[in-house]
Amino acid sequence: MLALFISLLPFSIYKSSCIVLQQKEATLFKSRMAFLEVKQKLLRKVESLGFSRARAARALHVTGNASFEDAIDWIVHHENDPDIDQVPLVAIEIDIESPEPFHITEETKKKANELRDQILKEKEKEEKELEKRREKDRIRSGKELQEAKRMAEGTEWKRYKDSRQAEIKEEKKAKEKVLQALEQNKIERKRDLGMPSEVTRSIAAKAITIGAQEKYEHKSQNSGSMRECLRSLRHNQKDDPEKVRNAFQTLFTYVRNVARNPDEERVRKIPLGNPLFQERVGSLKEGIEFLELCGFQRDGDFLYLPRDKVDRDVLVTAGLLLESAMTNPFFGIL
Repeated sequence: MLALFISLLPFSIYKSSCIVLQQKEATLFKSRMAFLEVKQKLLRKVESLGFSRARAARALHVTGNASFEDAIDWIVHHENDPDIDQVPLVAIEIDIESPEPFHITEETKKKANELRDQILKEKEKEEKELEKRREKDRIRSGKELQEAKRMAEGTEWKRYKDSRQAEIKEEKKAKEKVLQALEQNKIERKRDLGMPSEVTRSIAAKAITIGAQEKYEHKSQNSGSMRECLRSLRHNQKDDPEKVRNAFQTLFTYVRNVARNPDEERVRKIPLGNPLFQERVGSLKEGIEFLELCGFQRDGDFLYLPRDKVDRDVLVTAGLLLESAMTNPFFGIL
């Protein structure tokens, strides 16, 4: 019997030690757990207004279970807290729930509804402000995109224009070389056939060519001045397109009448004091300059174009430029 007691003693001691150790570990574990102390009655009242249990328990714990109103105020002011809806680890009732039903007063409901309405209004206001900022950003982005597109198109058009002008110059040089080669070949063939020398005739022809070229360059320069004059008129009066259109139409009428009837003095004589002329052309310095480029001269109170100064080629060029200015919306832009 003694031997049996001795053999069982170590196992009993071991079992008792295990039980004590488990109790200590459980006590230590409970001491380390986070508890939220709430009153169940208040908890149910807060939940009845539609708030989650986690939010209601956290509000009651933080406010010390002081009152239902304090818990609602805390929820309103901490609506945007990131952890407001995290479920607490443990919620302990510190009061005994009364079997009597609780009642929510109308004043409490009204205050809760006002707080909810306030929250909704603030959220709605923030959303509207955010939408306004987004709209402003969209408008600014659209303007920047349009400006970038306009600049890109302008750059591309200028590049094309420069390229085209270079091609025209190259074509002109190539034609001149071909003409010179043909002329030289003609002279050599005549010399080989024993025909008389045409040095004098060549010199005269060259002189005529130089004169014609100088005349052409003068007309070309005059045409450029006319174009620049019309471009300046349109630019300076860009805020009044009707006035620009009337000025171009009036100038076109004067030029056309002289070109059709150069022998009639009345179409070559413009009174400067005419009210209609002053309104449409005379008040614009570019209009007077354009008529002077067409050959008109100041003669007292008139602009007069002498018969011997009438140059049909100049008038035709002026008419074509005016017609282009009236019909081409891109005239003078580049």
